[in-house]
Amino acid sequence: MTVSHPSPRRVVVLGSTGSIGTSTLDVIAHLPQRLQTAGLSAHSSWPALFEQANRHRPAWVTVTDPDAVRKLDRSKLDHGIELLTGPEGVARMVADPEVDVVLSAVVGAAGLEGTWAALEAGKTVAVANKETLVMAGPLVMELAARHNALVLPVDSEHSAVFQALHTSPTRQRGGQTSPTRQRGGPLAGASGLCSGAEEDPLAGASGLCSGAEDGPLAGASGLCSRVEEVERVVLTASGGPFRGKRAADLAAVTVDQALRHPTWRMGPKITVDSATLMNKALEVIEARWLFGLPAKRIEVIIHPESIVHSFVEFVDGSVLAQLSPPDMRLPIQYALTYPERVAGPARKLCWRELSELRFEQPDHETFPAVQLGYEVARRGGTCGAVLNAANEAAVGRFLAGELSFLDIPRVCRAVLDHHNFSARPTLTELAALDRWARQEVTRWIASKPRTTTRT
Repeated sequence: MTVSHPSPRRVVVLGSTGSIGTSTLDVIAHLPQRLQTAGLSAHSSWPALFEQANRHRPAWVTVTDPDAVRKLDRSKLDHGIELLTGPEGVARMVADPEVDVVLSAVVGAAGLEGTWAALEAGKTVAVANKETLVMAGPLVMELAARHNALVLPVDSEHSAVFQALHTSPTRQRGGQTSPTRQRGGPLAGASGLCSGAEEDPLAGASGLCSGAEDGPLAGASGLCSRVEEVERVVLTASGGPFRGKRAADLAAVTVDQALRHPTWRMGPKITVDSATLMNKALEVIEARWLFGLPAKRIEVIIHPESIVHSFVEFVDGSVLAQLSPPDMRLPIQYALTYPERVAGPARKLCWRELSELRFEQPDHETFPAVQLGYEVARRGGTCGAVLNAANEAAVGRFLAGELSFLDIPRVCRAVLDHHNFSARPTLTELAALDRWARQEVTRWIASKPRTTTRT
């Protein structure tokens, strides 16, 4: 008897030259029977992009930065790989009928455009770009529902929550329990993360969440299918390089110090976010929209070992957690191969060496960013876009030596407090507020004496 195997899922990686992108390509390379590189994109790092393309042989590569497009050397790209440019190139890649999964790893607000195009095309989108949901979570999840697309988390914390909520393959439309490749559409079976999906006309879109309590679109598109059973979700944080420090200890923090993360190896922006704990603020907001949970059911706890990535407490008192070494290849692989689990390149836990797991409450006085996250998740509307843009601009200024470490959450608070709030913004309004918030950071810094953080 001949056993047929489905064709490999064809993956487009947006932001392939960053840390998540390179880890994704490592996962794909380790699973050639299941995954295949279809397209890659980078903003300006065209030499690294071309090197990746020559090694992984996608159909297309896209360079989005106009200056980089003018300077790139096409002869460095092997024949047979099509070179695309700009947002139009990204849109063409993600919408191609041959593409099954789009992994969105572009850093910052710039990642929204490619994610949006992929969801409009009805694709399965593995989201490593938390800013997309922070900026426009309700709109993104509503778009996924409308186009029968699927949003899967790649952040280790949200992947952990997702795995705890979905401990076995769920019943899907037509009785399917595992996805197979479909030319011209998303993964077959990607339509049902929740049991009983066939009872709801939109239930196939993204595992609809019933009963979410607050927010205009709560319950419209969360990945939590039985929200009434969830008491709370707890996101873990390593605490970053300054865990245990007081505000007075951080007055003269340098860029080099902020980039020394104790457990994770990441890009500079997210590493600074980890140092301020702004990454947890953004993750609280992301979880609120991704899982359709009210903000009051999302909490943060410090866990220095970065072994427990998050846990879910249910109303009966049971707690489910996901444990693994700090290796992003595991949540990446789970998103790309969902709902199947297969051996891959991620590191395994060595239980003989695991001696303790510590947990402690965040220090909100020293790290006020977490409270910003709770507030924004609670208010919704335009707050996420404003906080995200202000933080991106502030971190950029800190990395350039133009803003002190402690001023990052301060300027974010100031910009958030002074924006014109709207509960139901359009995408156009969010884009305008993104620009406004960045300009406000510039004005705020200009009003202060010049400080230097690089030593």
